[in-house]
Amino acid sequence: MGGMTPIPAPDSALGLLLNRRSCHSVRAPGPNDAELALILRAALRVPDFQRLRPYRFLAARDEGLDRLGQAMQRAAVAAGRSEAEIARTPRMPHRAPLVITVVASPRPSALVPLLDQQLCAACSVLTLQLAARALGYGGLWRSGWLMYDRGFHRELGLGEDEQIVGFLYLGTPQRAEETTHEAVPDPHDVLHWI
Repeated sequence: MGGMTPIPAPDSALGLLLNRRSCHSVRAPGPNDAELALILRAALRVPDFQRLRPYRFLAARDEGLDRLGQAMQRAAVAAGRSEAEIARTPRMPHRAPLVITVVASPRPSALVPLLDQQLCAACSVLTLQLAARALGYGGLWRSGWLMYDRGFHRELGLGEDEQIVGFLYLGTPQRAEETTHEAVPDPHDVLHWI
């Protein structure tokens, strides 16, 4: 016992977790179809009691980013948002070459409560981001008012029981510093023994 714990290599599984960070500025290229398939396969491995797969993914790239932005703008108009916000919404998806809207899509279950299913879906957002990072891409998990706006949910064809849990923006890091590794915070700051 005792001794120093070796610092894992940044490209190891633990290194990936210890160095995870949001990448606020990304550009093309984003993940191609084969890479996206791998990223999605990783998301299918999240903790999922009863294997319900209570989530689905709506991906947008190229012209799909325009369609997503138009849906956001229609929702902003319907919600009575400010003129500045309405004008800004069509450009929002274009901050990345690939945007994945992650939707909690609960399944009927006597054993798995709604919250558990929504948490499962939320876990998939982080897993998608980590898998993309392992492939060399940067990503940012965004939320905001659109995530909760039922009008926007209807714009996307979501059911009344479905809930967006995040927008994942993925692409190539814009700046080299987006991929640098920062020091790991002291875990004792958040650890309390019972």
